[in-house]
Amino acid sequence: MSPVTPDIAVPDAQRRSRGRPRKTADERDDGNRRQAVLHAAARLFRQQGFAATSTRDIAAAAGMRSGSPFYHFENKAALLGAVMQEGMRSALQRQANAVGVAVESGEADARPLSARACLRVLVRSHLEVLLGPDSDFIPVMLYEWRSLTEVQRTEVNRLKANYEAAWVPVLQALHTSGELQGDPGLARLMIFGALNWSVQWFDASRRATLDDLTQSALQLFLKEPT
Repeated sequence: MSPVTPDIAVPDAQRRSRGRPRKTADERDDGNRRQAVLHAAARLFRQQGFAATSTRDIAAAAGMRSGSPFYHFENKAALLGAVMQEGMRSALQRQANAVGVAVESGEADARPLSARACLRVLVRSHLEVLLGPDSDFIPVMLYEWRSLTEVQRTEVNRLKANYEAAWVPVLQALHTSGELQGDPGLARLMIFGALNWSVQWFDASRRATLDDLTQSALQLFLKEPT
């Protein structure tokens, strides 16, 4: 079965106000300062928690003056929403790239990518998002969801739905083949729950690798095809 990679949602074009056009996020990102703020905030929100982190802390971690983050974000709450959205957009891109590489490899070998192989790619990519380099963004979403406004939650949920959409046909195919028992929708929720919890206990200094975790997850949730 050839998986269908999720469409990465592109925000609707924002209306321009009269007079001087508003700068886009990239245009405001002088010298990648906006990204520096996002990365510093994600790291501190994960380590210290949203409530315990001040904008002064974030500015210092980004190597900026205390008021500089407000050039890019209206307040700390807006920054939290931006951190989560950045994390989901990055996860979407990583997932699409991982599936695309796997499909291209399968085509080169003249073999279609099986549903089982596709789930392996999805699980491995998700673990990389959670535990690999630059992995602070998604854990912040797991820890600080209640701190978002309703509007922010709606946007993050839209991105999250796009991310999980790639898993749906794969799990349905595995259910049809008998490799996945139980309802595919519930299985998806349980798989994400188990994988996401790894941010609480995974220790990179131990012998287990992300490949080891991937193999264990597949053995836990799937059985051999009949």
